[in-house]
Amino acid sequence: MTRKGNSATQRLKQDYLRIIKDPVPYVTAHPLPSNLLEWHYVVRGPEGTSYEGGIYHGKLVFPGEFPFKPPSIYMITPNGRFKCNTRLCLSISDFHPDTWNPAWSVSTILTGLLSFMVEKNPTLGSIETSVYEKKQLAWQSLEFNMKNQTFCELFPDVVQEIKEKLEQRQAADLQTHNRLTSESDQAGFLLQGYFPYHGILGSALANVIVIIGFAAFAYTVKYVLTSLTK
Repeated sequence: MTRKGNSATQRLKQDYLRIIKDPVPYVTAHPLPSNLLEWHYVVRGPEGTSYEGGIYHGKLVFPGEFPFKPPSIYMITPNGRFKCNTRLCLSISDFHPDTWNPAWSVSTILTGLLSFMVEKNPTLGSIETSVYEKKQLAWQSLEFNMKNQTFCELFPDVVQEIKEKLEQRQAADLQTHNRLTSESDQAGFLLQGYFPYHGILGSALANVIVIIGFAAFAYTVKYVLTSLTK
């Protein structure tokens, strides 16, 4: 490894120790065991945003000249804000080496990424989607991440969290399905007229109508006969 590469790995090791000691809010990050220059991160959608409930996976690719040159930043999970597997044009990425500050750490990069994600300012690599679409993608992000082998290997705790969320959603969906089915059955039951005691009441009502009909007929006959005898 070159001297510059040694400098980069030493700095990244220090940054990793800092992140473990002082985690970035809503963000978890780990380097690949086989390559310290490639880090993978997970962003949990902050409360009160369109990303709430979502879990978003991406990566940082550092040059051998880090910290004197910035990393490339990618988002892997569909999110409604950034294009997937595309270098993002941010002031903290290699798209803007002129604005890069060597004093910035990996924590600074991840904090800036999260900040830009929840904003609405457009940039190269960003996309425009509705709040509804982002919320839909937030749920879909869970199952999407489970199909990524690197994600599952680097973030076993997050994988367990996703499994629990999916089980909870499945249970909630089943409960909703059963409730709607029950309500539908009840509505159909009432529309067909099959409510409790309907058979007894209907029979009694029919008998009363028949009696009234006969009484009216008898009264009419009596009236006609009386009129003829006068």
